[in-house]
Amino acid sequence: MAATEFGRAVRRWRDRVPPDVAGLPAGGHRRAAGLRREELALLAGISADYVTRLEQGRAAHPSAQVVEALARGLRLSADERAHLFQLAGLVPPGPGTVPAFITPSVQRMLDRLAGTPVGVFDAAWTLLIANPLYAALMGDPSGWRGNERNAAWRNFTGVGGRVRHAPQARRAFQAALVADLRATAGRYPDDRRVRRLVAQLRTASDRFAELWDEGVVGRHEADRKTVDHPQVGPITLDCDVLGVAGGDLRIMLYTAAPGTEDAERLALLAVVGTQTLVGTRP
Repeated sequence: MAATEFGRAVRRWRDRVPPDVAGLPAGGHRRAAGLRREELALLAGISADYVTRLEQGRAAHPSAQVVEALARGLRLSADERAHLFQLAGLVPPGPGTVPAFITPSVQRMLDRLAGTPVGVFDAAWTLLIANPLYAALMGDPSGWRGNERNAAWRNFTGVGGRVRHAPQARRAFQAALVADLRATAGRYPDDRRVRRLVAQLRTASDRFAELWDEGVVGRHEADRKTVDHPQVGPITLDCDVLGVAGGDLRIMLYTAAPGTEDAERLALLAVVGTQTLVGTRP
């Protein structure tokens, strides 16, 4: 019964979210005004088949990570999110764990920044959501799973990325990431995912282990980065990180000075890059 009620709730909330509100194209013949299953799957970072099985009550016991991702994709309020966790037989993450909830007000702000690459990370630097222009700039994150979505993991293990770092800038960036992650681990000592991430990074990267043991302090707040883009060429952008009071989120924005060649390339990417991105998504 619980699985059936969970599926009904997901379907009901899916029907009320127009695709354009979620940053997706709204063209083509649609039987309903809301999201398709494939679109919700894309937003939540899970398979469309799994969304189908959840809605039909054929998949029981979704993980807390899946429920959280569905709540973000469905634009749920805090009360609705809590109800979805309850239907899944789970307790919403408490104050001892890193918050991953994006409030409707933050989501509305992101919607109004369609012309700016924006990614939202939690306090452990795991990417929660990225707008289409961020995905076009940095690479589509919809297929990233687990640690692949974590900025510290990608940077220290060389998973790959388009940002070009000079050696000194890379060292400073890595030190800031480690310091911020250390502060997060101190604020959320009960978060097992943070402890596991730190342990995995210490094993996978000697550089991370060295910085962690040194006890570096500080945080990543602003930088100037060059992104080597395969379609429009190198783009040098200002990168600023904004905090969300009460939510402990990091909102990363990339901007270019008006009238510069970088601004022109970013505008071109907003057309060419997002079209390619949409065309390659399932």
